[in-house]
Formats: sequence, C-alpha cells, structure tokens
Amino acid sequence: MPDQPNLKLPDVSTLAAKLRDIKDFPKPGIVFKDVTPLLADSAALSLAVELLTQPFRSLHIDKVVGAESRGFIFGTAVARNLSAGFVPIRKPGKLPYKTRKMSYALEYGTDSLEIHEDAIRPGERVLMIDDLLATGGTMVACCDLVRELKGEIAGVAVLIELCFLNGRNRFPGIPVHSVIKINGEGPAVATDF
Repeated sequence: MPDQPNLKLPDVSTLAAKLRDIKDFPKPGIVFKDVTPLLADSAALSLAVELLTQPFRSLHIDKVVGAESRGFIFGTAVARNLSAGFVPIRKPGKLPYKTRKMSYALEYGTDSLEIHEDAIRPGERVLMIDDLLATGGTMVACCDLVRELKGEIAGVAVLIELCFLNGRNRFPGIPVHSVIKINGEGPAVATDF
C-alpha cells in the first residue's frame, strides 16, 4: 500500500451505517451487502469514492477496471479522480466488440466475465475496483483478464471487504485496499490506509 504519512483516518462508521443487509439473497444462507442506500446519499457516495481513490493518487494509473455492475459505479468515479480511463468487465454477450472471456466460481455458483480485447494496452497500470471483496473469485477473474491483455495490476480497491472470507489472500504481491472491513457478523471497522 502506498505510504500515506500524516493522513487522518476517516470515520467510516457513517458509510457502514448506510449498508443494508439482505438475508437469503440471492439464495438461502447468503447475506447480501446492499450498497444502494449509500449510493442514494450524496455525502456518503462522495466520501466512499474519495476513500477508494486516496491510496492511489500518487501512483500513475492508466486505467481503472470495474466489474459489472457495482464496479461500474465506483470505478468510473475513481477513474475520473485519477484522470484515468475506465474499462468495464461485463457478463457474456454484453460487450459489442471482440472479447476475452474468463469463467470463475462464486460463493453461490459459477459465472463468466468478458473484456474487450483492445481495452488494455501492454504495460498499462491498472487499478481494479469493485464494491465487495468476499472470497475473491470475481476479482481474480477480472485480474486474469487484465493480465491476458498484458496489463500491470497496480492495486485492488473495494468498498467492502468481508475479512472472514480471506479473499485478499488470493492477491499476493498486489496492494489490496478496502474502505469498510467486516469481520464476521459484527460491525464494520476502520479503513486500512
């Protein structure tokens, strides 16, 4: 993680309070972290985007990549903050040009993602963004797609990390930044920058 001297740690409890738990969605036994109340609050949205951006401001990021669909929301805003381009990763059949495809396992099934084959140029520094890091399957697939295009992963940033699932362990050597950390069923804790 980039060194952030004299950076005051923000109180993320206001952001964590905006999250809504939806039990048994999308299937029994899953507790879905709904970010739509946070998105509807302009101050909370602004703070969330700034906290996702902050650790990467001093790095040269060429592209920000976000996975469908909440990764689009946060990714485009972070890309704007970093004066970088934005690249969407979508479900199969949604992108109009030639694509690369990657299949991956979810906590509750399997899925596939695609990226335009010309979206990342070799050597471009890429920041990966999503709303949630759980087991890491979706983000690993996204990183694999970027690597296939010879992009350099500069970091992974997520709004929410479910720490008890150890998803960050799937990214050795890559800085992983999360704004809200959730340990088990308990309350969210402070950021990691």
